[in-house]
Order: sequence, then structure tokens, then C-alpha cells
Amino acid sequence: MIKAVFFDLDGTLLPMDQDEFVKYYFGMLAKKVIGAKGYDKEQFINSIWQGVANMVKNDGTMTNEERWWQAYTRIFGPQARADEPLFREFYANEFNIAKNACGCREEADKVIKLVKTKGMKAILATNPIFPRIATENRMKWAGLDRADFELFTTYEDYRYSKPNLDYYREILAKTGLDPQECAMVGNDVGEDMIAAQLGMKVFLLTDCIINKNGVDISQIPHGGFEELIEFIEKL
Repeated sequence: MIKAVFFDLDGTLLPMDQDEFVKYYFGMLAKKVIGAKGYDKEQFINSIWQGVANMVKNDGTMTNEERWWQAYTRIFGPQARADEPLFREFYANEFNIAKNACGCREEADKVIKLVKTKGMKAILATNPIFPRIATENRMKWAGLDRADFELFTTYEDYRYSKPNLDYYREILAKTGLDPQECAMVGNDVGEDMIAAQLGMKVFLLTDCIINKNGVDISQIPHGGFEELIEFIEKL
């Protein structure tokens, strides 16, 4: 019996071309921080990517937030931790302009409501490489909010990232759920469909599909929102 459905956000509930979004968002963040601190642009962009790499490789010994700042201060020095208020201000304000690089599907709200109507929990299993405020804002861009989900994952609270299976195990441990009681919905074959290895049911939303390794998806339940609704109806 399925008790919870995990949803990815970027490219799933929130339609986007990830490369275009990252380019747009990084450009705005660089403008904000470099304008205030005078850092070299190339070095700053490199610091962001190194921070992301640190979070993806996180071994659970510290939060993703700590991993990110570890990379940033390694480049700019320990005093650069004082830049944190600049980042918080950016994610609370200018970051919302990046909504222009995303779409919005009314079916996202319909799907979450369907899950709840069926007595299941909705969990936002978005890769926890963003701070809480940024994730809350991205939910709003998708026409949703934090009250729609049993929990959502952010870099302050989680110690692993996709595609590490320990990321999913961390959610399962916090919710007390077994993998066989859960389904995972996402658009990334490598990061989201890997949940099947734990015994979770999976559905690949193909509207903004990411399939970096060209995996044959014919054996994976997949399709657009119409097919996703049918998938959830049968859970």
C-alpha cells in the first residue's frame, strides 16, 4: 500500500530548462554578490559550482549548507562566511525574477490535491542544494506552497544529495516510511528514477526530461501529466 508520493520540483512540478534556469539565476546571483564584494566573476561562478559539487558528494558528516560554505570559504577565505546575509537577501528577493525562466502548470496543483484526496502524503523531494527560502519561493512559482507537503528538503536540513540513495533513505528515516510504501515522481532519469533501487515505485515525467546517459526508459512508467494522474489514480 502506497502511503506517500515523493515529488521532484525543478523540471517536474516546476517546468524549466535546467541549463537556461541555472545560467539566468547564476548571472543574477553573481551581479548581486560581486557588486557588493568586488570578487572576480569567473572565480565567483567557480565557487558556486564547487559548492554544488561538495553537496552532491556529501558523505553525511555535515549538512549540505555546511558543505557549500566549506567550498566558498576555501576560495574566498574564512571571512567570506560574512557574505551569508547577501545570499539570504538575494534568495528572498532578486531570486524571484528567475521565475521568468520557468513555466507553470496548473496540473501540478491538481496532482498534489489528488494525492491528498487518496489519503497519501505528498513529500517534496527536491535536491537539497538550495536554502529553505529559495525552495519555498520555487514552490510558489509552481503555484504551490509549503502547506501542500508533509515535508520538503533543503540544504539546511539534509546531509546527502541526489543521486545518492542515502538522500532517499534520509527522508524515509525522518518520515518513518518504508520504501515499498512510497512512489517517486521526477523528470531526471539518473537522480529520480534511482529511487527504484530501494524498492520505491517510480514515474518519469517526460515534459522536461533529463536523461544524460541515454537510458532506455521503455521499462519505466513515464509520460506527461495526464499519464501521471493515471499512475497516481492506480496507486
